[in-house]
Amino acid sequence: MNGSPAGVVEAAFRHYRSQDRAAALPLYADDFTFTSPQDDHIDKAAFFERCFPTADRFTEQRILHLVAADAEVVLVHYEYEPTTGGRYRNVEAITVRDGLIREVRVFFGGPVRGE
Repeated sequence: MNGSPAGVVEAAFRHYRSQDRAAALPLYADDFTFTSPQDDHIDKAAFFERCFPTADRFTEQRILHLVAADAEVVLVHYEYEPTTGGRYRNVEAITVRDGLIREVRVFFGGPVRGE
């Protein structure tokens, strides 16, 4: 695995899609927090209980852009198709420090139309 922040984030997305919890857990810091419009600074245990096991809700998830914003923050723009239909896009700002994911902030997009 590439130990850069972008490499850590790519691995985290890959482990999420394959639901490889054992491989994903060591990528996240003990003081990790996750925030989205549905979750307010939940901790690592809550994230792995509530959010991580949701990959089966999607038929596809594609990373469109994955870029380092600075030395610690990686921005990920992705598109996904839920099993219920439609296509949507979100952006995540992920802080990686000392090789560990410290924080994920999710910004929900909306349906993809007319592309």
